Amino acid sequence: MYLARHGETAWSLSGQHTGLTDLPLTQRGERNARSLGQRLAGPSFAQVFTSPLQRARRTCELAGFTSAAQVDPDLLEWNYGDYEGRTSAEIHQERPDWFLFSDGCPGGESPDQVGARADRVVLRLRQVEGDILLFSSGHFLRVLAARWLGLSPAGGQHFFLSTASLSALGYEHAWPVIRLWDDTRHVDGP
Repeated sequence: MYLARHGETAWSLSGQHTGLTDLPLTQRGERNARSLGQRLAGPSFAQVFTSPLQRARRTCELAGFTSAAQVDPDLLEWNYGDYEGRTSAEIHQERPDWFLFSDGCPGGESPDQVGARADRVVLRLRQVEGDILLFSSGHFLRVLAARWLGLSPAGGQHFFLSTASLSALGYEHAWPVIRLWDDTRHVDGP
């Protein structure tokens, strides 16, 4: 299972939590999405899925996979509720001990709710024969990786993801493993 994080947006660049706000890619985000498509040239995918948010759908399109992609609402980014559009530094001024992966967001989703969506994705994808490609957002993909490995949703705190990065989950024998993580060799840096 290949995981593609969407390209850069204005808020990913500024560090603002971007859950359900439907932002477009920046110009660099679009360039990096095209480069991601070049990086993905070669493997064939049995199925391709994308979040309904435009940043993921546009990354999917620029990478060359729109015609094969199915929109999956379970691939939405974490709903940050009252923290949407705010940076961690701003949130910590009010709640110094706040941590997304253990506390979730008031008016938004808890780690367990995001984990339940990730579990549904994992369950469906384990039924597919062949390679799969997903386009989604950073925090959701981090929780998905944790759940793939059998960790709690909070385990996602250990898996950093850059914009337009490529990762891969798979198996070693019967054990779920991370085969590639946060590969950005194809990305045009800031």
